[in-house]
Amino acid sequence: MTPRSLRAALAALLLSAALVTVPGTAHAATSTVSGGRLDWGVKSSFQNYVTGPIAKGSYSTTGGAATTGGSRFRFHSATGTYDPGGGALKAGYSGGVRFLGHAKKGGGHELDLTIANPRVEISGGSGVLYADITTPSGTSRGVAFADLGVGGLDLSGGTTGMRLDDIPVTLTGDGARSFAGYYEAGTQLDPLSLSADFKAKPAASPSTSADGKSFTGAAVDWGVRRTFREYVTGDIARGSWTLSGGAQDGGALFRFGDGRGTRTPGGLTASFAGEIRFTGTGLDLRLGGFSVTLAGKKGTLSAKVNGSTSDTPLATFEAALEEDGGLVRLDEVPTVLTAEGATALGGLYAEGTAMDPLWLAVPVESGAALPPLPDLGSDVTPSSAPPSLAATPAAATPSSPLPWIAGAAALLAAAVATVLFLRRKNPVPTQEESPTA
Repeated sequence: MTPRSLRAALAALLLSAALVTVPGTAHAATSTVSGGRLDWGVKSSFQNYVTGPIAKGSYSTTGGAATTGGSRFRFHSATGTYDPGGGALKAGYSGGVRFLGHAKKGGGHELDLTIANPRVEISGGSGVLYADITTPSGTSRGVAFADLGVGGLDLSGGTTGMRLDDIPVTLTGDGARSFAGYYEAGTQLDPLSLSADFKAKPAASPSTSADGKSFTGAAVDWGVRRTFREYVTGDIARGSWTLSGGAQDGGALFRFGDGRGTRTPGGLTASFAGEIRFTGTGLDLRLGGFSVTLAGKKGTLSAKVNGSTSDTPLATFEAALEEDGGLVRLDEVPTVLTAEGATALGGLYAEGTAMDPLWLAVPVESGAALPPLPDLGSDVTPSSAPPSLAATPAAATPSSPLPWIAGAAALLAAAVATVLFLRRKNPVPTQEESPTA
């Protein structure tokens, strides 16, 4: 057993404090799962290979998926069912990750793999991870991708939610075929963690004024930049972020709400509540008091930096407002870093760098509901007594390489070492190394 698989086997598989057995739950009705997240890196060595000097590729997240510390991908908005009597859990999560490598001269890539919409089913001491798999050959939905090491785990008695950390994950035969046979069935993948809420959250109800020009209850969503978030939580900064003032974390983006402003012909001005603070080694950045101005098709996103009383233009964009469902909206509009924004980010990115896209929603009809954020669920506190785990199978040796890496298997270790060297040599994430999500 490798040190990594041993750590995975010994890692605490923790239940939330809400998962407490109480009298009368044995015959409780099935609960609805509403909200939660699943964090999983698939396989770290595969990530390193894709982005290394052989495949010279990249990965991108789709459908609201995000990246989080430790080279994990975060899938969101759990839905499903939970049986508190028997402890059976079925939870599906949204979002995907696409791996590209070995670019073809005529366009496209030899390596093109998307893993999306993971779903876990746990019952009777066993569990399976399902996912939608897309390759150049097409899409297969609900593939039984991996087995979950949950032997001896009793999930019964939950009331409001649960959290499971570092679940061992083992590749199945169907999962191995998704990798075109590069990994054999039984190969140890990265452990995953998940959470699930059993209580629905109330929907927001923005409002608009009677004159139709001024408004309240608007929201702007922006993730700054994916590679910046990865830098903050990665091995260099070793940091994190905190939200205050009503700001919300959607994983791949942040929402600043309670927007108030005025509509103009073809445009608007609006200010929003909430603040985000990024901290880490050599890093302490506060962004709050966000505002948006849009005249015609030219817009600017500004914020107050580190408590300043003046607005700093962070990014610009070009888009036209659209009206839909009682809202005036901008959806997934590309943004570009300004010179002032580059200074605010400490020179990590140059002026003109592509930043994360922006969403804007302004209610123009009373009672119009804002688009939902990716639902990451509650931050529950794990219990102090983790259940026992079944033995974790040792990692299997990869079989013959994929067609798109024929002849490269012997260089895999060197590729990983090169990636680690380059990361040490170039601690600042660049657009070329990690394209935006």
